[in-house]
Amino acid sequence: QVVESGGGLVQPGGSLRLSCTASGFTEDKYVIGWFRQAPGKEREAVSCITMSDGSTYYEDSLQGRFTISEDNAKNSAFLQMNSLKTEDTGVYYCAAVTDWSTVEAMCVMPTDDWDAWGQGTRVTVSS
Repeated sequence: QVVESGGGLVQPGGSLRLSCTASGFTEDKYVIGWFRQAPGKEREAVSCITMSDGSTYYEDSLQGRFTISEDNAKNSAFLQMNSLKTEDTGVYYCAAVTDWSTVEAMCVMPTDDWDAWGQGTRVTVSS
């Protein structure tokens, strides 16, 4: 099971921090990923993190503005989003999957290959 939170309305240039908590996975042998879906577009990978060693992956255009981190003790991962733009608007989903490959390979897996998805949290960037 995966539960995310932290979305909301923010002005361009602002920041938001999304949280994701996973349960039901073996120790720290899993990956948490953040995805987003803008209106009328397909869901895309934003960033992923391996809970066992903190390895990270970012979609190229987002690196530098978004930072993913994890707190293993709380089975949680966080997505810090800075310098938000209107095009960052969408529903952000957290997902988790048992760790079986590199974080780069896993983050771009088809959505059906992830073990658990959250309900999504809406992020709106607007003035």
